[in-house]
Amino acid sequence: MMKSLRKKPWNRVDQPVYSIASKAGGQANMNICSYVTPVSMKPKQFIVAIYKNTLTLELVRKNPEFILQYLTRDQHRLITLLGKKSGYSIDKIQRLKKKVESFNDFVVLKDCLAYVHLKAVAWLDGGDHWCALCNVIAYKNIQEAVPLTLDYLRDKKIISA
Repeated sequence: MMKSLRKKPWNRVDQPVYSIASKAGGQANMNICSYVTPVSMKPKQFIVAIYKNTLTLELVRKNPEFILQYLTRDQHRLITLLGKKSGYSIDKIQRLKKKVESFNDFVVLKDCLAYVHLKAVAWLDGGDHWCALCNVIAYKNIQEAVPLTLDYLRDKKIISA
């Protein structure tokens, strides 16, 4: 049997990897997010799934605006900090120090492909995630680069198949 046929259907098509930059009440955080999809052209909207019981979800529930950061392959080393550590346990922004800058009054990662400023306008319970329907407020393209994907992280053994 071919290797791809042993995979679950939802793991057979490669997906981009993003980070969310969130803030509320003087606190900021970043996480890793891969369940993201555009769902409307007019108005431009996305659905972003945020894992339950996380600081990111808590902050986005308090302040529905956040930044969706399109990551590059060169940023793959950030996955351990942003995706495998809890914002409740460590200050991720402090750990990033020289790797951050400001966009629309949010602390964001330097050297991303792009930033999309979103506002959550509706919520749907999605099992272990909350799904936010979001309107696009603004966006900025940063650079041409190869996008970070789940298959690349699997190949690098950063995440399991």
